[in-house]
Amino acid sequence: MVHEKKLDREVLLPSLLEDDEEEPGENVQLVEQISSQTEVDVRGPKDQLSSPDRSAPDGGENQNEEEGGEREEEESLALDGDGDTDSELGEKDEAYDLTGKTSYMKACEKLHVVPASRFLENIQNSELALMHRGLGPKGTKALAVSLVTNTSIRRLNLQDNWMEGMGGAAVAKMLKENRHITEVDLSDNNLGDFGARAISAMLKVNTTLVRLHLSGNRLTDQSAECLGPALVTNSTLQHLDLSHNALGDHAGRTLGDCLSENTGLRSLCLVWNCIRGRGAARLANGLGGNVFLRTVDLSCNYFGKEGAIALGQALKENNMLEELNVSNNQIPPEGAIHLALGLRVNKTIKLLNIGRNPILTTGCFRILQSVQENSDSSMETLDFSGITVNQEFEDLCRAVKEALPELRVKHGGTMGTLRKVKP
Repeated sequence: MVHEKKLDREVLLPSLLEDDEEEPGENVQLVEQISSQTEVDVRGPKDQLSSPDRSAPDGGENQNEEEGGEREEEESLALDGDGDTDSELGEKDEAYDLTGKTSYMKACEKLHVVPASRFLENIQNSELALMHRGLGPKGTKALAVSLVTNTSIRRLNLQDNWMEGMGGAAVAKMLKENRHITEVDLSDNNLGDFGARAISAMLKVNTTLVRLHLSGNRLTDQSAECLGPALVTNSTLQHLDLSHNALGDHAGRTLGDCLSENTGLRSLCLVWNCIRGRGAARLANGLGGNVFLRTVDLSCNYFGKEGAIALGQALKENNMLEELNVSNNQIPPEGAIHLALGLRVNKTIKLLNIGRNPILTTGCFRILQSVQENSDSSMETLDFSGITVNQEFEDLCRAVKEALPELRVKHGGTMGTLRKVKP
């Protein structure tokens, strides 16, 4: 039985670093970039002095000879060359290792990277946190090799390691085979569209991942083209964070169309993107057709009037959403009135954050009035932070709280009660 597992692993591990569904030219170019750069450049600008990718230089001609050998070995691992599998990954005459420690040490040796001591210390724990370690593309590949067969780790945090697209592709390949990891944080790793394609291919086959963070990875509309269909296929991922990226109108349309067919997501975060206009409207339409999402954060985009109108309609149709954040979206009073029309019939929303929008007292009043008129409302928190209201709103607020004593209302202060403090 052990012999069979070793054979399976020998076939699996060299394929880990192959890139699925990618353009050959781009892959070769990325490998050439890694091969031609120094170890510090591979890692990126963060924590260069502690870079695990740096090799100790001998100086002169010896250093150049070593660098030439490193380039050949890196290309062999990155492109899955014809070299002997056992000799590359150190599997010959080794007992089957459920932690992956042996294969990690061999991969680090071949890739000429310093093993991460924190990984070795936590290799048998359920949670592995390696944030801000400067692993780089090669360090990430070495880590991914060992995680293929690791059965202990459930939560993996690799935030801010400058792994770039190739490192992200290695992690994605690993997640295609690992059936134990349920949470992954790849935030702030400069994955780009290249890494997003690999992650999307992984989501189509992975059945264990529940939570995925891709914040701050320079994802664009091209990334959404890949992620959208993956979300239709995947039904196990429940929490997805795509905040602080460059997703625009086209991404809004793509994600909106796919969200209406998704059956797994419970929370979606799209904070600090560039979704506006028709893209925002299509995204809102998708939310209206989704019957599984509970929490959606759309703050710091540009939904404006058009997006707010679509959101109002979505609130009429959706009977599952519980928390909605649309703060900082340039929503005018007319948009707030349409949102209020949706709240008049919605039965599930518990928290609405529409703060820091130019909806004025008029928009705040109409939203609060809709909650008052909805006898089936579940509203618990209305957040109008940063918006100044008048005394008429305050009077309505007191009347509503008599009927809904648990309701909390936040706002930016009341006009007429603010006075300049004398020196």
